[in-house]
Amino acid sequence: MAVDVITLARSLGGTLKNADHRLTAPIDSVIVANDLTVHAHPNFVTAIVVSAAELESLLAPDSPRAQAVRAGVLVVEAESAVGDAVAGARGVERVIDASGVMTILCPSRTKSAALHEIAAALAVDQAAEDRLVTSGTKVLTQVARRGGVKAVMAELAHRIDGWAVLLDSQGHAIASSGAGALHVRDAAAVALNQPVRVRHPGLQLHSVGSSEDLTAYLVVASRAGAMSRIRDLSSHGAALLDLLLRTHDNTTTDRLGREVMITSLLTGQSADARTLLRRWGVHEDRLTAFVLSSRSKAVDLERLVTRWFDELGWVHVMTLENGAVLGFIRDDRVDAVAARVEDYARDVNVPLRCGIGTSAPIEHLEQSASEARQAHQVAVADAQVRVNYEALPTVRFVLDQLDADAQFNLAGTLNGLREGDGQHGELTRTLRVYLAENGSLGVTATQLAIHRQTLSSRLQQIEERTGLSMDNPDDRTAAWLALRALER
Repeated sequence: MAVDVITLARSLGGTLKNADHRLTAPIDSVIVANDLTVHAHPNFVTAIVVSAAELESLLAPDSPRAQAVRAGVLVVEAESAVGDAVAGARGVERVIDASGVMTILCPSRTKSAALHEIAAALAVDQAAEDRLVTSGTKVLTQVARRGGVKAVMAELAHRIDGWAVLLDSQGHAIASSGAGALHVRDAAAVALNQPVRVRHPGLQLHSVGSSEDLTAYLVVASRAGAMSRIRDLSSHGAALLDLLLRTHDNTTTDRLGREVMITSLLTGQSADARTLLRRWGVHEDRLTAFVLSSRSKAVDLERLVTRWFDELGWVHVMTLENGAVLGFIRDDRVDAVAARVEDYARDVNVPLRCGIGTSAPIEHLEQSASEARQAHQVAVADAQVRVNYEALPTVRFVLDQLDADAQFNLAGTLNGLREGDGQHGELTRTLRVYLAENGSLGVTATQLAIHRQTLSSRLQQIEERTGLSMDNPDDRTAAWLALRALER
């Protein structure tokens, strides 16, 4: 509430008597003396309008309402005293001073006028609070659609000028905003009604879901004094959170599925990449990889690429990788994707960075992915919207200068890695991933889903069978050229 004791005294033009620590306490309601029973809330003050004739009996020590009166603030109209107005006013002041009860003395207003004026002020204040709750609930609903539970918690903590913690039914934290470790522990203690000392006063507990089907607990605390608005807004937030926690997010499931599929293709964990892609709806023999990133967090890259793929009639063969989108597209659609990247960056004025690899057979998509990552690094370093790997003066240029016999001899460097059936297998694939990941043992082991010790053992076998040293830059270059020649 915005109307506190001091504000009320000033608006009434009254004199404040026996002021105590509740001067800035908000006023929640106004009543006449005859309606007084008990004080409603310890953090709020009730304005009690009383006439001078009623004052002495109301403040008498044997009055059944004496204790409740002391918890509120009296609003007294002195001119209604019996007899001379001045003498009546002085008599009222003596009674007030003797009682020690906080009082606003209003000599210029009757009891009825004071009652209606205070009620009108509280109504205007409540209407303003209701508008804040309505607008706050609208914003919470909007952020819930875009960002889910975390966004609702962050917006709620901002709106109440405090912190918020969301706990499951066992008291474990689901999400929080603006809360430290002590706040989370206090929230759990309040939610589970634990017999411990809570360090933060004024916590509000809201059940997320019904008592019969409880989903979670929402605990909030605010530095502001508008407890009613905070309570209403948090209640609406709890309802939104209940809906979010009970609603299955299909986009999350779809994203996880695409991530697993592409990881399987790139790490060779799928026994037959062709069969896996056909079950996904991809019937092409070759695909081209691209990596797209943005320097602006306002761009939802995944949604953007999804829309482009839908426009091109292409399956959503993509995943998020370190904040960028790694996607695979049909070779005849590469230019269309590149054009969309350039048009979007120009029209929306957003700094997009795109690296495009070369076409690769579906059994070796990690090659095209590695090329796309390298081209993307160049695009980021040179601040270019689009960089094609084949436009870089690299391996392709070197191989194009060799005739068929020279390329055959170069590929023969890796003959020692062939398996018993004469085909390249596990060791050749290990070498390809190791070189594509710039010799990083940790990343290579992760890509191959093997232990680092196993990777070291394989690299040792590769060196023994080929006579190449992975510590020698020239040998690593020769091995990469041999791999590319082998794939031609």
